[in-house]
Amino acid sequence: MSQPLAERMRPRTLDEYIGQQHLVGKGAVLRQMIESGRISSFILWGPPGVGKTTLAQIIAHKLETPFYTLSAVTSGVKDVRDVIDKAKKGRFFNAPSPILFIDEIHRFSKSQQDSLLGAVEKGVVTLIGATTENPSFEVIRPLLSRCQLYVLKPLGKDDLLTLLQRALQNDVLLKERNVRLEQTGAILRYSGGDARKLLNILELVVEAAPAEEELVVTDALVESRLQQNPLAYDKDGEMHYDIISAFIKSIRGSDPDGALYWMARMIEGGEDPQFIARRLVISAAEDIGLANPNALLLANAAFDAVMKIGWPEGRIPLAEAAVYLAASPKSNSAYMGIGEAQRLVRNTGNQPVPLHLRNAPTKLMAELGYSDGYKYAHDYPGHFVAQQFMPDTLANQRLWHPQHSPSEEKLYQYMLRCWGGKYADKTSTQATENGKNQE
Repeated sequence: MSQPLAERMRPRTLDEYIGQQHLVGKGAVLRQMIESGRISSFILWGPPGVGKTTLAQIIAHKLETPFYTLSAVTSGVKDVRDVIDKAKKGRFFNAPSPILFIDEIHRFSKSQQDSLLGAVEKGVVTLIGATTENPSFEVIRPLLSRCQLYVLKPLGKDDLLTLLQRALQNDVLLKERNVRLEQTGAILRYSGGDARKLLNILELVVEAAPAEEELVVTDALVESRLQQNPLAYDKDGEMHYDIISAFIKSIRGSDPDGALYWMARMIEGGEDPQFIARRLVISAAEDIGLANPNALLLANAAFDAVMKIGWPEGRIPLAEAAVYLAASPKSNSAYMGIGEAQRLVRNTGNQPVPLHLRNAPTKLMAELGYSDGYKYAHDYPGHFVAQQFMPDTLANQRLWHPQHSPSEEKLYQYMLRCWGGKYADKTSTQATENGKNQE
């Protein structure tokens, strides 16, 4: 039985390799490392079908070193240890370390990743990991710190067209067929920058046609053969996170058109409407915040509406909320404030609660001064009296820096009336600038 076209077309050398010129082009970092004959452990991060596995195999062939492969889907800690033992026994003095390639390394559990640490650190094996997910979230920090990270990009139009022509001209089976590419828009669109998917589509279209006739590849032919949604994306994959990121940033950037477009991409791709609704609630609190407190109410109402009416009508309240959030004034002062507070807690530890803020339910506690000196705000004019609410060592620490949107300005002015100089500073501008670097 013949191998699939994608396997038959797998490059064997860097010169045959298509794409990723920022890594393997002339003078690029990975090419220099490979040509030197010595490589360090690294992780390849990129979407499916962009050449991660192929690149690892090319490197092993070029270096002429033992090459072990594990799949995170089917391998356990025992398999990892068995490979490491083989690598130790099979290594010759001063020879390059055997290469251990782990596909989908993001699926390895913490214990599986921990079992790699010693071997990678001592150079028993050179680790090459491949992942479609952000390693910052999925790979443990000690292992990530021992590896370089290289990002692979989706193949561009020119790369994909080159691959198509190469397959038709060089593949042992396809070059015997009379195939003409009249239109390529659909096949490129369906492939989504994935070389494997591109070749699978081409193979499917060719195999469905009579062998003795000329095959003219058109967009209509490709669409009729596939009969699937070209906009669908893996809800656990990188595209999922890229599109939701674009959606949230459009809202934050006050662009209703962008927000609606990326929402439509998610809807047409089959995204869970509850996921969209949750993100709207988060954005309402994080990005609109105190500049328009009604945004959180509307986002939460949209979430409830989706749960009640379902799909497809649920898209309407979601769209209403997205437009309202995007068109609302923005403030992240509450978001920045809780972040600053958490950092302060992590840096200063468990500071004691001042005595006057503690409860005194027992006589002993009262004798020790618990609650002594506390001032009940409602007993004072305007329901306010100045007193210390932070721990003694942090009494002058500021955490909330108001941002002067019309709604939040009212809160700011009230704080000035209550606290005077405590809140009359210029740090709100600095906090806003710091917020731009978030996410």
